[in-house]
Amino acid sequence: MVTLHTLKAPHRSTHRKKRVGRGQGSGLGKTAGRGAKGQKARSGNMRFEGFEGGQSPLQRRLPKFGFTAPNALNLAIVNLHELEAHFKADAIVDEASLRAARLVKGVYDGIKVLGEGVLTKKLTIKVNQISAGAKTSITATGGTFEELPLVAHKPEAAAKAHSGKGLKVAKVAKAPKA
Repeated sequence: MVTLHTLKAPHRSTHRKKRVGRGQGSGLGKTAGRGAKGQKARSGNMRFEGFEGGQSPLQRRLPKFGFTAPNALNLAIVNLHELEAHFKADAIVDEASLRAARLVKGVYDGIKVLGEGVLTKKLTIKVNQISAGAKTSITATGGTFEELPLVAHKPEAAAKAHSGKGLKVAKVAKAPKA
């Protein structure tokens, strides 16, 4: 029976390292097995993986995979069963209370409530997005919800960024010099 401690390499399957450029008697002296002259005989040539003789290599010919949308929203997800466990009846659920309850951590563009789980308490929910299933569960318990708009940037920053752009300023005519 063959086991790991009895394994051996087949006879003559291992070879010594080829030592090139060690004199004429070695059989690989002088040109070191590269032949005489030419591009392939020179150092620093074509030794990288994927070289195809100057043809556009395969890794450049194939299409690239994956895509990350630059304007994709990163929303924090909160499920109904989490709201059920962390909030009392008639509580107001907003971003501040969700962060205080440690249900939302980190930087997000907004908060979305999903309908996974059962909600039995009446809650007032103020978040950016709510799924259809969550809406029906919230209204079934007598709770209310408000979907807040997503704010990409602060209004004062927008006003500062766009100030003076697109405005047509009337030029004041100068009086001719006498």
